[in-house]
Amino acid sequence: MDEKNLDQSKHQENPAAVEQAAVDNTNPEIPVMDKIGEPPAGAPSSSKGSKGWMIASIILAAALIIVLIKPPFQKADGNAAVATVNGQDITKNELYDKLVQAGGESTLQSMITQELVDQEAKKANITVTDADINAEIEDLKKQFGGEDGLNSALSQSGMTLDDLKKQLPLQVEIRKLIEPKVKVTDDEIKKYFDENKATLGSQEEVRASHILVKTKEEADAIVKQLKSGADFAALAKEKSGDTGSKDKGGDLGFFKRGDMVAAFSDAAFKLKVGETSEPVKSEYGYHIIKVTDHKDAVTPTFENSKEEIRKTLVSQKVSEMSSTWMQTLTSGAKITNTLTDAKKAEASAAPGASAAPEASPSAAAK
Repeated sequence: MDEKNLDQSKHQENPAAVEQAAVDNTNPEIPVMDKIGEPPAGAPSSSKGSKGWMIASIILAAALIIVLIKPPFQKADGNAAVATVNGQDITKNELYDKLVQAGGESTLQSMITQELVDQEAKKANITVTDADINAEIEDLKKQFGGEDGLNSALSQSGMTLDDLKKQLPLQVEIRKLIEPKVKVTDDEIKKYFDENKATLGSQEEVRASHILVKTKEEADAIVKQLKSGADFAALAKEKSGDTGSKDKGGDLGFFKRGDMVAAFSDAAFKLKVGETSEPVKSEYGYHIIKVTDHKDAVTPTFENSKEEIRKTLVSQKVSEMSSTWMQTLTSGAKITNTLTDAKKAEASAAPGASAAPEASPSAAAK
């Protein structure tokens, strides 16, 4: 049971949908910058949208990268069997053709995009360092309310943090290439501040641990042990029914009032740091809550928010410009794509593809 009232599933794409989107995306001109999902409702408002477009180039992770098992022009051993079913061979050529149909064009186009961007980055002496990637990861953690929130979003999309780190360099390269072309004025920053003032600050938060049991009798017994000097974390590991937090000594991390069920939240926010509650009843059972840290609400000021807003607006403009930038880059490049070229050749060779249109009866009568 996860006490946090953050239903990540409604914000995230499932892995099958992500993979199908990768297969369906056959436009080589536009890099995939889809978000894994929206940050949870409790994510720090000041960072929402600032780097969301860069979470991952999902297509590179979800598409069938193994499609280029062999180049299509290597026919010598293409009839070699890769599997046999009741004496019937499945050949390497058949496997290759199926992989191409399943996602080969999309994958190859992603590789073309990567190569184009790499070439532009090299011309501009742009490199992506480990520090760049780590900075992006930290920024994304803030957007998703912490490391657990980001990992949950990644998991919903069938990815891990390591997968994300492999995909981020392309997006960082694109950002570094486009950012110098972006201008953000003081008037735009002030307008953003005025329109988003309510969401730029931070709400009051507490960090708490809890022990969850089914009955009031169990809860009363645990409270009695705690009052006798028992260790809260040790009891949580031993007795808590919350599998999501018991191994962490019941720790739930920081949360805002709306992140928890009402009874739990009300009790937690009444406690001072170091205090432990009496049993609190919720729909999940009985909780014993201990508050371990507290953060006051922060009211935003223009001066304190200015730099963060500038970063947000720059990132938004980079996202808006990226498609046009990529289209321009692609149209100016010499690209040979044997997969799409082969399809075009097949289409033009099809019966009637180049035949002159029949004259209409009225035209023939003339």
